[in-house]
This record gives sequence, structure tokens and C-alpha cells, in this order.
Amino acid sequence: MNWYLKAMKQYADFSGRSRRKEYWMFNLFNAIIIISIIGVIAVLGIEDYVVMIPVGLYMLAIVMPSLALTVRRLHDQDKSGWYIFVRCIPFIGGIWFLVLMCTEGGNNANQYGLNPKKPIDNEINDIGITQV
Repeated sequence: MNWYLKAMKQYADFSGRSRRKEYWMFNLFNAIIIISIIGVIAVLGIEDYVVMIPVGLYMLAIVMPSLALTVRRLHDQDKSGWYIFVRCIPFIGGIWFLVLMCTEGGNNANQYGLNPKKPIDNEINDIGITQV
């Protein structure tokens, strides 16, 4: 749940990097929420077309955080956010995009920021270390 809330707090933040775990946990919680909404409406016995209203509103609410998280996930692999359009390529685009989302990001800092898996270095630990 913390990963979902972290993505929602960075609502429209397209800069930086995000881990695989953050991306997939956000998508898992989205699936759980959507299935829960559909389940509640089914238990209440409401017409099928009415299901689309709350699901549609929820999907509309998560468009921006989902796009931002996906772009940050691509940044973790040192790829531009424009790679999101890989999904538009017929036949192989979806598979290529799935592979991109499952691939581990770089271990070092890149042009988009520090590695999100490593804690931020403390200046105290760097005292006495010379840089070449």
C-alpha cells in the first residue's frame, strides 16, 4: 500500500526514477481496486452499464499518476519518457513495453537521477575520499 500512496503523492512528477516494485505494486493495487468496485456493484445487483461509471471515474483519477510513474520507470532504465509510445506499435509493441517494464534499471546514477534502490550517500561517509 505504501508504494501505491507514494505514486499518488508524486501525482504529476515526471522527473526522477522509479523502481520495478513501485510500478508493479501500483498496478496491482489498481487491479484490486477495480475488481473490488465491480464486485461491490455486482453484489448490490446493479445493472451492468452502471458499473462503468465508478470504474470510469477511478480510471480518470489515476491517468496522470499512472503516466508519471510509467515515465519514471522508463527513466530508471535511462530511456526517455517518449518510449511510452512503444505500446502503439502493432503486434510487438505491447510485448516490448512489458519487457521494458520488467527489466531492471541501471545500478548507477543516470541523467534522470540517482538509483532508487541505493540509499542517498551521506556526506559524513565521504570525508577523506578523494575523487579522481
